[in-house]
Amino acid sequence: MTYQSVMESPRFPSPTRQRVVALAAIPIAAAITRLSAEHLRRCLEQLRRGARPATYQEALACRDAVVSVSLRCASREGCLLRSVSAAVACRLQGRWPTWSVGVQTRSPFGAHAWIEVDGHMVNELIPDDSMSRLFSVPPIERRR
Repeated sequence: MTYQSVMESPRFPSPTRQRVVALAAIPIAAAITRLSAEHLRRCLEQLRRGARPATYQEALACRDAVVSVSLRCASREGCLLRSVSAAVACRLQGRWPTWSVGVQTRSPFGAHAWIEVDGHMVNELIPDDSMSRLFSVPPIERRR
């Protein structure tokens, strides 16, 4: 039996600075993803403090950089590490997207983790309305 894995590639080559940030974010994210779901959520809630909400382009640049430097993040099964790494990369630059985890509402059943901005998934191959969110860690809105 053979195993096929779909590898994702970034749309454009990431600048060196973005790749360096991604290389720093991935080991941090790998440690966070080893935590239980509750501790992972709490850790991300702490990380988002003091960060401004990310724009779609900023979140996309971080996600593309993470995918460009890590085969594990680029794999179809790497959604948890990819999404947490992209969120951490955004945070290292003073920004925070909404990090979410959920399940597919259409057959076949599957869990998925992603980042989003303004309710839109960042560069995911599935429609925004195809997931039922279990929990998310949005940016903290600053009061003026």
